Amino acid sequence: MKSTFKDIAKMIHQTDPKASFAIKFWDGDSITIGDKPKFILKLKSLRGAKRIFRDGYVGFGESYMKGDIEIEKDLQEFLRLGFLINFDDSRLPSWQKIRFFILALLNSDTLKIAPKNISYHYDKGNEFYSLYLDKTMSYSCAYYKNGNDSLEKAQLSKYEHVCRKLLLSPGESLLDIGCGWGGMLIYAAQNYGITGVGNTLSQNQYEYAGNKIKELGLEDRIKILYMDYRELSGKFDKIVSIGMFEHVGKKFIPVFIKKVSSLLKKGGLGMLHTIGRDTPSLSDPWTFNYIFPGAYLPVLDEILREMGKNGFSILDVENLRLHYAKTLDQWAENYENNVEKVKKMFDDTFIRQWRLFLHGASAGFKYGMSRLYQVLFTKGLNNTLPTTRSHVYNKCNHSGV
Repeated sequence: MKSTFKDIAKMIHQTDPKASFAIKFWDGDSITIGDKPKFILKLKSLRGAKRIFRDGYVGFGESYMKGDIEIEKDLQEFLRLGFLINFDDSRLPSWQKIRFFILALLNSDTLKIAPKNISYHYDKGNEFYSLYLDKTMSYSCAYYKNGNDSLEKAQLSKYEHVCRKLLLSPGESLLDIGCGWGGMLIYAAQNYGITGVGNTLSQNQYEYAGNKIKELGLEDRIKILYMDYRELSGKFDKIVSIGMFEHVGKKFIPVFIKKVSSLLKKGGLGMLHTIGRDTPSLSDPWTFNYIFPGAYLPVLDEILREMGKNGFSILDVENLRLHYAKTLDQWAENYENNVEKVKKMFDDTFIRQWRLFLHGASAGFKYGMSRLYQVLFTKGLNNTLPTTRSHVYNKCNHSGV
C-alpha cells in the first residue's frame, strides 16, 4: 500500500515538478516531495489508506470525515494535485456505482422527495449559515468587480449585475424561483421598484425571508411562498433563478424549463444562474450523497437545448467560474474563523464534512470541471432590447454597490 502512494507521489512530481508535499503513514514512515511541503497528508490508519484506492474521492471523503485521514496546511493544494493527475477518473468500483445509482433514484427530485432534499441541506439553522455567509444571506456565487471587494459588496454587486441584465424597471413583476433567504427580491424591490414573488422549500429560509421583508416594510411589494416551483402560477415580466437549478435533477430539466415558459410573459426576460459543466463528466457522488442529495450539475447544452425547444431566444451566456471560487474561499475563511461556534452545534464529523465541502467546491471551480453560468434569454424574440451590453457594465447609479 505504501509503495502505491509513493508511485502516486512520483507521478505528481513528474506532472508538476514544483509540487511540494509530504505523506505520513500510520506506522511512522513518511515521504517528502520538494523542499517546503505545502500540505502534509497524514494517513492515520491502513483502513483509511485502503479506502482511498478502493473508492477514489468518495473513499477519501469518507475517511477524512471519520478522522482516518488528516490534511495539514493547504487542503486545496492537495485537491489541486488530485485534479492534476485525474486521480478519480476510474477508481469508483462497480458496487459503489450501484450504491450511488440507487441513492440517486431514492433522492430523485419528485414533488414528494424534493422538500426532504432541500431541508437536508438548507434547514441546518439560519444561525449556522450566518456564520459564513454575509449579511445578505446570499448562498450563491458573488460578483467581484474588484479583487479586494468584501463578500457582502460582491454579493450586492451580483444582485446589481442580475438586475441590469434583466433590465428591471419600476412596477415590473419579478419571479425568483428558489429565492433562498430573499436577498435578490429585497435588493430588486429597494433599488428597482419591482413587485415580486419568490419561492423556497426550506422552512428556515421561508420564515427568515418573510420576517426580513416585514422588517423592511416591503410586504406590499414582495412575498415569499413555501412552494415547489412546479406549483407556481401567474405571469411575470421577468424571471430569475439563482443557485436553485442544481436541485432540479437531470430528469426534471425539461419540466423546469417548460414551467418557466408558462410563467414568463411573451417577450419577457429571464436569467438562469446555475453551476454546470462544459461537457459530460464524472459526477461527484460524495458531495451528492453527503451534502446535496438529489443534486445534478447540468451540461450547458442540456440547458440550451431545452430552452430552444420551449421557444426561448438565448441572449448571453456568461461564465463566472473564478468568481465562485473566490466566493467559496471567503465562505471557507469565515467558516474557519467561526469553527468554535460550529462545534457547539455539530459533531466533529460534520465539522470536517463541511470543511471538505467548501474547499472541495472551490477547488472544483479552480482546477476541475465546475462552471458557473448566467444564461440570459427571452420568451420568443424581443426586438426592443438594447443591441449592446453597455447597460450592464456602465457606472452604477444604485446604492450599495
